[in-house]
Amino acid sequence: MTAPVIIENYDPQWPQRFAVLRGRIAAVLGPLAAAIDHIGSTAVSGLAAKPVIDIDVLLRSADDLSAVIDALAALGYRHQGDLGVPGREAFKAPPSEFPHHLYVCPPESAEYRRHLAFRDHLRSHPEDARAYADLKRKLAAELGADRDAYTSAKTQFVQEILRRAVQNTVDPDHGTFFPSERTIP
Repeated sequence: MTAPVIIENYDPQWPQRFAVLRGRIAAVLGPLAAAIDHIGSTAVSGLAAKPVIDIDVLLRSADDLSAVIDALAALGYRHQGDLGVPGREAFKAPPSEFPHHLYVCPPESAEYRRHLAFRDHLRSHPEDARAYADLKRKLAAELGADRDAYTSAKTQFVQEILRRAVQNTVDPDHGTFFPSERTIP
């Protein structure tokens, strides 16, 4: 039996915890990482969430994955493969750390761009963030410890937010892009 899904009110310490984790990861990855981002619900101020920090590392080169696996192993991370999600390598966090999920993405990762688009949309649309929090609380109460059912039940909402996020990031002169990819002329 797995532990029940627990949704907590936003904790202002979550960004600080991310910053500590980011510092440790950045110290061992150095130039292998192009970016280290706080993603997921804990990255959205005011949003209720499971108290687990989600982190994406964007690699400078896909060829660096084996070096990244070795560097993260030195911190106690265990590589778990893509867990069925192409464009994202998962790592089990050391048990001594604050609960978090760590994902490493190659430069062309659509999954990385999707994570940022979802986060950025919720940050800039508080009404959608509130609706997402309400949905998560409802599903946690209804589905208890069935984490797969909980995740599956959120899929339609997440897909709708991603559809709107992408729709809102179309530049008529340059095509579709995500907020993280915008450049200042």
